[in-house]
Amino acid sequence: MNTPVLHPGQLVMVDIEGTALDAETAQFLHDHRVRAVCLFRKNLGTREEVQKLTTDLRAVLGPLGLIGIDQEGGSVIRATFLPQAPAAMALGAADDTETAYAVGAAVARGLGSLGINWNFAPVLDVNNNPANPVIAERSFSADPHAVARLAEAWMQGSMSEGVACCVKHFPGHGDTHTDSHRALPSVDKSLAELEALELIPFRALADTAPAVMTAHIVYPQIDPEHPATLSRKLLTGILRDAIGYQGVIITDALMMKAIHDRYGHARAAVLSLQAGADMVLAQGARHEQLAALESIGAAITAGVLNAASLETARVRIDTLAMRFPLTQTTYSQTQQAQDQQLMQQAWASGLTSVGSTHAPQSAEAIRVIAQAEVVSDGVSEAGLPFAQIRALFEGFSNVEFVPVPDLRALGATTLPRDGRINILVSNHHGRYAAAAHAWPIDLHLAVWNPFQVFDIAAPAVITWGYADGALVALRAWLLGQAGTPGSAPVPLTTA
Repeated sequence: MNTPVLHPGQLVMVDIEGTALDAETAQFLHDHRVRAVCLFRKNLGTREEVQKLTTDLRAVLGPLGLIGIDQEGGSVIRATFLPQAPAAMALGAADDTETAYAVGAAVARGLGSLGINWNFAPVLDVNNNPANPVIAERSFSADPHAVARLAEAWMQGSMSEGVACCVKHFPGHGDTHTDSHRALPSVDKSLAELEALELIPFRALADTAPAVMTAHIVYPQIDPEHPATLSRKLLTGILRDAIGYQGVIITDALMMKAIHDRYGHARAAVLSLQAGADMVLAQGARHEQLAALESIGAAITAGVLNAASLETARVRIDTLAMRFPLTQTTYSQTQQAQDQQLMQQAWASGLTSVGSTHAPQSAEAIRVIAQAEVVSDGVSEAGLPFAQIRALFEGFSNVEFVPVPDLRALGATTLPRDGRINILVSNHHGRYAAAAHAWPIDLHLAVWNPFQVFDIAAPAVITWGYADGALVALRAWLLGQAGTPGSAPVPLTTA
């Protein structure tokens, strides 16, 4: 029996434009034998439109096709009309593996009903750096063993409902000061230091995780020349050989500035496969996707890429696709309502206080300060709108609302001390400057980045996110109807 010819598209995932599959895109996918597509917010219209899109994609990608998405929970979700899962750190605050399993299963049920068979979650990054601009509440904990325990439960829940997971970002994105979407981070740690923290969850899940996503981070003590995505020392030497991982390795997006600005799609695609990746995430403009495909093809022809290694990669991807077939499952209204209730309860279980917090009385004079608008940064969804912040305080009879263009630009004298209780709602993600310590804040509601509590000299309530379930839990606390049962899974103190 002859071995089938390997086409570069079998090792490549791309993105597409629009909420429907147009004829030109369908022809491109067909002609280049592309087997995998990643969907983003730009692709998601109504539920029915998404189902039609994935049905059309399935016809083009074939029986071993893969449709992926980032549906982690918290602020990193794409299908916002599905029950919205808690951020990983909210689950870490609740610290219950049964809940984590149930949430993972519920997320998968929603995705399966859309015809999506691969979720780029859960996050295995150990967030031990409060200045991390991109992970934060996306991590389960600062404790690597807790990360492994909760992520394993979440992943098993997802897989029980027929949706593959992809743990990320190997070998760890939790201790960076730089967002790799915007620049190339460097983490100056030895292998022994990584083994003592970042690699613990990856080792723990190595035998069960069907896929691992790489990190665009340089570890100069291990490979000073290449970020992990392009590093044979890290992907083959550590992940494959030392850890013994046998599942699919997929790169993070080559369009991210950490890779794109230094290597470009074409060169990076080949380097990542040489390093030991199985699948290249070549998002971007059509000409960039084509450059990656053609570069891989040329490298195969020239013998720059090892044919046997690529065939092994194809088999790994085939195995993943056969284990998690690309189908569209039924999701009843009853089941969706039950999943929505589950998510709400999970969010409530993670609600956490730092310091001595007291909800204001409904007749007290209060002032609520928040950012007027928080746009999406391309990774997370847009921040909590000011209208929803107003809704949190419905029933409070003496409220002054203060929307500001940029919370970080507040001055110490901007807010008066006039007898009103000053309540800061941090609905943006960035940390505050040192000057924020002097702000006259009485209560801090951190509804996204928990590490903002370091910056504000006030007791805080942390929701870990701003999905419906988080807001229901927070409003219940404000009305004195619920407590804050969560326990911070990362070290937190108020300023």
